[in-house]
Amino acid sequence: MHSQQKADVIKSHAAYDAARRSYANDSNLATLVLEYTRKELTSYTQFRVAGISETSVPWMKRCSKTFWTNTKGTISKERCDALRQHLSERYTDVYAPRKVLNFATAFLKYLAKTHFDPRYKAFELFLEMPKGLKSRKHVTSRIVTKGDIEHLLAAIEHSYLNGGIDRDYYLNYRAIVLFGAFTGQRSQATIARLRIRQFRAAVASKKPAIEVLPEQDKIRMQHYCPLAPQVVTAITPLLDGRADDELMFKELSFERWLRQQNVLLTHGGKPFLPGDLRKFCEQMGDILQWDQSNKNYVLSHGVSGVDWRFYKSPQPEPVYSIYMKYWRRVDFNRRMRKKITPPSEGALQ
Repeated sequence: MHSQQKADVIKSHAAYDAARRSYANDSNLATLVLEYTRKELTSYTQFRVAGISETSVPWMKRCSKTFWTNTKGTISKERCDALRQHLSERYTDVYAPRKVLNFATAFLKYLAKTHFDPRYKAFELFLEMPKGLKSRKHVTSRIVTKGDIEHLLAAIEHSYLNGGIDRDYYLNYRAIVLFGAFTGQRSQATIARLRIRQFRAAVASKKPAIEVLPEQDKIRMQHYCPLAPQVVTAITPLLDGRADDELMFKELSFERWLRQQNVLLTHGGKPFLPGDLRKFCEQMGDILQWDQSNKNYVLSHGVSGVDWRFYKSPQPEPVYSIYMKYWRRVDFNRRMRKKITPPSEGALQ
């Protein structure tokens, strides 16, 4: 073999050995280091927030910021471990870390496709949720009774009679409580978004049921909410002289007032929260043995099955009739004064 041929063979073997060592290093996830740019992360975040609800956008951006802060454009085992450590120290629950880690794994899949490099996706191994002990399941410790609702109504009345709120706010707060207790709608996602026109259309019907639009529901489910006679009586004065596009309830004002009053629950002595109206409706429904299908539909939860997506399509009149079969005898007026004497003008100034 000529000297030139020997030299070529030696170079070929050397190149092969170098390539093999490089492959061995790259194929070891513990030492593999890949990169991405801030622009790629920003572009992906914008792609993810497009079309989602406004309430989810801040969380998506927070996940993106957290991921960048802990990785700084580098994908490696060390950076992934640092991200998990940060989340375990920053949060006590599992929900926030799960959102960040789900965002991170989805971004890795995005990089694997845009870079034509499946190695990015392999780092999902280091972004799995920690395997913790399953906590013992308990029923909720928040028990909301009919007496608690009546006590809250009495507190609203007392605040009005003592000049804390005017008649307009008194009627609105009272209607919020009755509507929330009878229908179990979510305070921020639904009650705060309902419009005058929806209630006008509902009370004009013999069997009043308000149509909740998809954008007014947390799970974006269009559904009908029956209005019990006591709710109709409470909301009717709120319709006079108001434009159809106005928001029906002063929900944010009511929640501020509720925090200031510190109305306590009978069981446990905890402050009454806006979400307790929904809890009451659920718990009272169990006492009334409320039809499960009708309850899930009105409350818009437990409706993710195939039968709800493809077969069920409840109409307002049957929904109302079934609902009133169970709720017709529920009444919150027994402890309320039959006639309200308004405070003097000076007390409201």
